[in-house]
Amino acid sequence: MQKPSANPVDPTRLKFVLFGLLVGLLTGGVVAAFRFSIERILAVMQGLYRGATPGLIALIVLASVLAGLGVAWLLKSEPNISGSGIPQVEGQLQGEMEFSWWSILWKKFVAGIVSIGPGLFLGREGPSIQLGAAVGQGVAQGFKKHGADRRIMIAAGAAGGLAAAFNAPIAGTMFVLEEVYHNFSPLVWITSLASAVGANFISLYVFGEVPVLHLIYSRPLPITLYWHLLLLGVLLGVLGLAYQKALLAMPKLFSYTHIPRALQGLVPFLLVIPIGLIDPAVLGGGNGLITGFNHSIPALGVLVVIFLLRFTFSMVSYGSGLPGGIFLPILSLGAVIGAVYAVFMANVGWLPRIYEINLIIFAMAGYFAGIGKAPFTAILLITEMVGNLTNLMAMAVLALVAYVVVDLLGGAPIYESLLRRMTTQNRLEAIHRMDRLELPVYAGSVLDGMAVRDFMWPKETLLMAIRRGEDSVLPHGDTVIHGGDTLVILTDTSKRAAVRKRLHELAAQLAERADE
Repeated sequence: MQKPSANPVDPTRLKFVLFGLLVGLLTGGVVAAFRFSIERILAVMQGLYRGATPGLIALIVLASVLAGLGVAWLLKSEPNISGSGIPQVEGQLQGEMEFSWWSILWKKFVAGIVSIGPGLFLGREGPSIQLGAAVGQGVAQGFKKHGADRRIMIAAGAAGGLAAAFNAPIAGTMFVLEEVYHNFSPLVWITSLASAVGANFISLYVFGEVPVLHLIYSRPLPITLYWHLLLLGVLLGVLGLAYQKALLAMPKLFSYTHIPRALQGLVPFLLVIPIGLIDPAVLGGGNGLITGFNHSIPALGVLVVIFLLRFTFSMVSYGSGLPGGIFLPILSLGAVIGAVYAVFMANVGWLPRIYEINLIIFAMAGYFAGIGKAPFTAILLITEMVGNLTNLMAMAVLALVAYVVVDLLGGAPIYESLLRRMTTQNRLEAIHRMDRLELPVYAGSVLDGMAVRDFMWPKETLLMAIRRGEDSVLPHGDTVIHGGDTLVILTDTSKRAAVRKRLHELAAQLAERADE
């Protein structure tokens, strides 16, 4: 009689690695074509602006209007291609949103190229993530995968999208785990990593192995100058909160124009023309601006003007709802802030000029860590994009300071805030007769010390506020619930009793798991 094997081979992880590689290779092809098209169109537009004549300017205006109308048609037929696409992917993985993968794939691809290519201050990385997620969803549908398996493949596609956009497979994997999926299970990360590696292989084959933001510096920042990281971190945190507030306010500001939402993209399409005529080099998401610091760092006054221009027009570009991301614009703004700080300190004699480029590199990680509240992704992303490992400690210090400052000022992760704005209206529409449900949190209960995002709130509820003493806290995913709080929940009158019972059951289940 044959004895059974003591350690039977489980092919599950190998199967998911193979699925991840398939998703990654397909995503890499899609994103490489997307990235290549944007780069070629931007190069053509910069050439046209440099040799502009009155007749050529009129032609550019006409083409911009037609492009805006074309994107508006695509947005009207598929509203979920608006913006970066990262909040939509996060909502899909949380089960709050659902899409047709083919509609998202081709419409985001076309609309993204048309929107980003002419030089608007938008990034390719957000759309690349949504394109990758759509590829993952399509592969899952082709193999008839459902539930958790389907979500893993969507997440893997998202990781592959960021990896191909920036040649950063480790950061692509970490971004999905830290910011999008909020899940570090082995199947999720191994599948996402396989996808990121596959997508990055295609990207490296097409675009070469030079890091996307290859900045050259002479020597690491000495420990004796680390006090600059504290001051710069505070500055990045304050300006990061300003970025969050301004970005979230843009749809309301655009509403004052009384232009239909789908047509609001015409505004940045036309406003970018005078910018291109004045200085074609500043057009685009900002990678050219960042790598330009290798050759020369502008004077302080020029840097301040560049920051104000890029901050304002990136708000206008993204706030219009055009398909484009904020990832690269955030990094370019961080680089400019770092340059402003470094040049100022060098001018007053408190920083040797040889370290200006170091602070520019660190500031990119710090600004994204504060705005996105994803410090690990920020550190890994800049490390991979710059192509050097010696800056990890300094970037970690700066990212941590910027993160803490934004957190103390009440800032929420920007992509989570954008998702909440998308889904809140849908939840309110699902509630026919609104009723408030107040749930006290007792000291020592399972909710005491838990972050809002870590509790599985019933879909028919909306956490409106947390009463804490005499104060009222507007909750976001990072908000920690404390004993003594009162949760103010909005739900349908007819479901009030059932929701209360369900909340108590969920809390009891969590308590049981904690005791095991």
